[in-house]
Amino acid sequence: MYDPSMRVLTVLELLQARESVTGAELARVLEVSPRTVQRYVARLQDLGIPVEGRRGVGGAYRLKPGFRLPPLMFTGEEALSLALGLRALHLLGLGALAPAAHAAGAKLARTLPDAVRETVEALEGAVQLDASPGVVSVGAALLSGLLGAVHAARTVEFTYTSPQASAMTRRVDVYRALHLDGRWYAVGRCHLREALRCFRLDRMAELRVLDASFAAPPDFDALAYLRSTLPTAAPAAQISVWLDAAPEDLRGRVSVWFTEISAEAGGTRLRAERETLPGFAAFLLGLDCEFRVDGPPELLAVFGRLGARCAAVGRGAPVRA
Repeated sequence: MYDPSMRVLTVLELLQARESVTGAELARVLEVSPRTVQRYVARLQDLGIPVEGRRGVGGAYRLKPGFRLPPLMFTGEEALSLALGLRALHLLGLGALAPAAHAAGAKLARTLPDAVRETVEALEGAVQLDASPGVVSVGAALLSGLLGAVHAARTVEFTYTSPQASAMTRRVDVYRALHLDGRWYAVGRCHLREALRCFRLDRMAELRVLDASFAAPPDFDALAYLRSTLPTAAPAAQISVWLDAAPEDLRGRVSVWFTEISAEAGGTRLRAERETLPGFAAFLLGLDCEFRVDGPPELLAVFGRLGARCAAVGRGAPVRA
């Protein structure tokens, strides 16, 4: 089943994963005799691993309490999940962690057997990940500090700037941090408002973890609360537009959220679902290519209003926002 070295490492893995393991169980998993198990344990002890044994009926082995080693082995699926997870950090707006992710990936590769490493590299090479333009980046230091405060149940203070108000100092007992629809949020009790509030991390600055502590409500569902505070979505409009540009020229310029692009008639057919049409109209104008709107009629009406405003600007007339 295994060569002797792999069996010794398997014993170590089992001891790290459980409080204690009987000699009989180790013998059964490794398909060896109990006496051979004793030799494997002695080998670990010779390497400086503090394995303790309990003699007699039902005797078991365990690692000395408090002793831990980093994982020494990964299965192919475990290694792939770690590698892809590191590559996908930018999908969560954590591009600032790219250098750390690259270093962690290099360390992971050094721990893998050749066969597993080659398999993971081949699978990684077959995958292409692209962050949507709708993902908002946050600083790694800010997120790390906030998560530490959540774990320690410590109050935080930060400068917060919202679209409706100038920068303000807020003090909050943050119950949870979460990622939703391309943005990071902190949810907790705001001392200024004396009520639950949600805060976007990309609008925070100068985070400070205070000495004051708090007790979060048991079983608090931050995601459900956050969803309840967001505006109710309007029915999405079904958009169909032809663009005088090749699909490859639009990669990275067109959001992938509820959007499909395909080659058509020397250009690109763009189909999308959007709740607000004025913003999408402005996006089309910013692509700097010819286009034709085939639907819906409401989008054509938006362009009609934009055209009237542009004409007014050309005449020097005031234009209301």
